Amino acid sequence: MKRIIFLAFLTGLISCGDEVQPKPNAFLALEYPKAEYSYFLKDACPYGFEKNSMAVVQPSRVGKECWLNLEYPKLKGTIFITYQPVENNLDSLLADAQKLPLQHTIKADAIEGSVYTNNFHNTYGMFYQVLGDAASQAQFYLTDSTSHFLTGSVYFEAQPNFDSILPAAAYLKKDIRHLMETVKWQPGNQ
Repeated sequence: MKRIIFLAFLTGLISCGDEVQPKPNAFLALEYPKAEYSYFLKDACPYGFEKNSMAVVQPSRVGKECWLNLEYPKLKGTIFITYQPVENNLDSLLADAQKLPLQHTIKADAIEGSVYTNNFHNTYGMFYQVLGDAASQAQFYLTDSTSHFLTGSVYFEAQPNFDSILPAAAYLKKDIRHLMETVKWQPGNQ
């Protein structure tokens, strides 16, 4: 009998602790301002586009004249834009642009490509959405197939952790799509 009372007492002591419960799912609630766009054209460059007022245009550190960085200080992200003229090298430019997203396959969960065509502005290309912990979450290229070739990539100033950068990456993907839709080739600038 003493054993039963002792076991009941011991069981009561053990079960009186705080009940362990799993933590509830948390959602990161980041809100960014609604995008306001204005047309941007750098002198002597053969292309222009609408950019988000949140982006600060900086010259590329590489030093090429029509290469730009659209920096988003609040998001700690940058869209790197490169331009090259097409000079009987469209095949190699396309091959290089299509290889770039594949460099992220080691860390990416998936890479989704979608064809982009705008006959009105004479722009054709691809938009790549990279899912997972890859260094770049989105990339694109645009061309008119005869004279102009434009590429862009999103990178963040943080270690790529898809869950952490997801809201900012989604915001910049929308900006890239808007940029692609508004690119206009400038005649005479090359």
